[in-house]
Amino acid sequence: MGLKGGPTQDEVMAVSLAKLGIRPGDRVADVGCGTGKVAVAASKVAGQVYAIDRRPEAIACARQEAVAAGAGNIEFFEGDAVDILPGLGRLDAAFVGGSRRLPEVLDILAGKVQGRIVVNAVMVGTLQSAIESMRRLGIFSEAVHLQVSRSADIAGGVMFKPINPVYIVVGGAGCS
Repeated sequence: MGLKGGPTQDEVMAVSLAKLGIRPGDRVADVGCGTGKVAVAASKVAGQVYAIDRRPEAIACARQEAVAAGAGNIEFFEGDAVDILPGLGRLDAAFVGGSRRLPEVLDILAGKVQGRIVVNAVMVGTLQSAIESMRRLGIFSEAVHLQVSRSADIAGGVMFKPINPVYIVVGGAGCS
């Protein structure tokens, strides 16, 4: 399924998951879950994953990915994260892959997440908003610029084609 924004690149997901530091049994939210790739990866360690997206086609795609992966510990929510997050109870970690209402989402997560919050941003404005919001909340830890290039064949040789850079913004309890 071709969702706008596409799935998170494997290398970006690996760094994002490492920054989240999910432990066995953790309760994790995936806000703006898109294709469900991050939710499925998180579900391999976490006890419970809450996948949230306002787009019905994203939730359908994410459900399909979860079934294919045999991930039975993911609960799906179609709607606005600002409306859904307050009802989820305590969270141990949260991944934010969407930028809609980001300051409001971070306000809610700052009060619910016991561990790390990781925001992936492709737009500089989203990067700035994430850092400003996390600083205002006193939870900002770091921002990482990640640039990945993949090999491609060219004239009997190999070249590297760059993929658009991603900014990984990390914050949460115990971060400063």
